[in-house]
Order: sequence, then structure tokens, then C-alpha cells
Amino acid sequence: MDFGVVLQTDPPARAVVEMMKAAEDGGFRYGWTFDSVVLWQEPFVIYSQILAATSALVVGPMVTNPSTRDWSVTASLFATLNDMFGNRTVCGIGRGDSARRVIGQKPASLATLSEAMHVIKDLAEGREVQHHGVPVRIPWVRDGKLEMWMAAYGPRALKMVGEQADGFILQTADPDIARWTIGSVREAASAAGRDPAAVKICVAAPAYVGSDLAHQRDQLRWFGGMVGNHVADLVARYGEGGGVPKALTDYIKGREGYDYAHHGKAGNPSTDFVPDSIVDRFCLVGPESAHVERLQELKSLGVDQFSLYLMHDDRDKTLAAYGSSVIPAV
Repeated sequence: MDFGVVLQTDPPARAVVEMMKAAEDGGFRYGWTFDSVVLWQEPFVIYSQILAATSALVVGPMVTNPSTRDWSVTASLFATLNDMFGNRTVCGIGRGDSARRVIGQKPASLATLSEAMHVIKDLAEGREVQHHGVPVRIPWVRDGKLEMWMAAYGPRALKMVGEQADGFILQTADPDIARWTIGSVREAASAAGRDPAAVKICVAAPAYVGSDLAHQRDQLRWFGGMVGNHVADLVARYGEGGGVPKALTDYIKGREGYDYAHHGKAGNPSTDFVPDSIVDRFCLVGPESAHVERLQELKSLGVDQFSLYLMHDDRDKTLAAYGSSVIPAV
């Protein structure tokens, strides 16, 4: 199993670069960031500094979306970084949540996302595409490579992952939800004539190593609120009995609203509806041994990468514990 770290691009950017360097030194192979440029700084600018400061770390957004940049711009950003640093980027992409909603826009449709994934990948790898009705190719791309990893929860999105994406990003560490979503992706890949094992599986969730469970839960409760934004969309689309497991949908019944000013931050006041049981299922808490046990279970389900969100008050200790104890054990 590979390991990644997910950060927000809060200023100063040099602190993000330093933590990514520490992650690589600790055995992490992937460095991901949020991509919501009103709430945080522009990640692609910072990726160039991360790549320059590390030797093999693969970087990318978790996740970008099809709508805040023209697809040619997104492709060129990845292609430029790959040309400079040797194909060390990955494109995590979804319909868009905070990046779209904070500017008064809705998430993109799945049809738009599908087309965007095709255009961005082909342009970044040097192939010609039809874009805005005209043939477009980036002529300076040399031996470009860009994997498209799609974030998804609902049945239609999971089907699209299996049919098209190079990787699947599941933003929860709940084994039951992982089992259902991974099975859906693999079934769709097989039906599309693809090798199901070729679709990489990444589980992303907050992790906090320590012994004070009550404090850890309070620090990570924000994650249930973030996932709840996507779940609310699913319930609106499919209904409560529309094929989405109750393990994913039941907890949002007390959700009343969401303030993106606190998105992805410990102490988010919009997440009071999230019970301790959801934090324990969706996140990794407790001592190193508890993290190892959950990760081994996820690994047995076919998870290829675990990426931990580090948005809490003891990031350095958790990062160090993973490097010294958790990664070697898994």
C-alpha cells in the first residue's frame, strides 16, 4: 500500500512545501492538496515548489473540477510540471464542491466531468482533441503522462470511474462503504471490458495518532460535514432508498446547512450534527495500533493507497508516527 498526505494550501506556502518534504522523508509517495482558490492559495504554483524540494513525490489536487479553469489550462499546468520534473503529477478530479459553491456556481454534471477527463488527459499526454469545437493539441508535450483519478460516491459516478478513470478516490475510511464502492467500480470496469485491477483505489480520510479520543473526534468532526455535502446531493438525487448505503446517508438527517468559511477546518460549527460514531468510522483515530488495524482491513479490500488529511492540531506528531510506525507496519 502506498501512502499520501493531503494538505490545504494555507499561507505561507513555504510551510506546505516543508510539510510535503517531511512527508516524503517519512515514506509517503503522494502529496495532495485541496483545490479551491478562493478559500486557499493557488495549488499549481505551489506544486512547482514542492516538486523542486522533493525527489520522487507525486503531487496533484484532491480534487480539482472541470469548471474553474478551462480544460486546456488545466492540461497545460500538469504538462508543464511534468516536463519540468519528469511526470510526477496526478489529476484528482470530481464534480466540484467548495471551489464552485463559494463563487455561486453548482457542481458540474457527470457528463461534463467525463468529457473534461478525456480532454485534460489527452492534451496533457500530447494527443489532439476536439475542444470548444476545434482540434487542439499542445505541441510541446514530450512523453507526457497524466493519470486521472476520480472522486465519487453515488452509483452513476462510481460506474463512470470504472468505465473511464485511472484511479478511484474514496473520501472516507469506512470499510463497509469502501467494500460497496470498490465493488461497484470493479463491476463497472469489468462490464466495460477493462481490467478491474488496473483501476487504482485510494482511500482518503483524516488521521490523528494519540490517546485522547474525545479530543481527536472533536478535531476531526469537520470531515463528516465535508462528506455530508456530497451525501446531501446524493439523497436529493436518489432519495433515501436509492441504492446508496444507509451507512453513508443516515447521519445527515440532522444537517441544517453548511458554511464554507470553515470548510475542512477543525472546530467547524456546521458539523455539530456529526456523531462520534461517524468520526470513528470515517476517520482514523487512536494509537498507532488502531491505525494499522484499520489500514490492514482496507488493504484486504483492495485499497492501493491511503492518503491522510492533516487538518488538526497535532499534524507533526501524526506525520512522524506514520513515518516511524504505521507505514512500516502496513
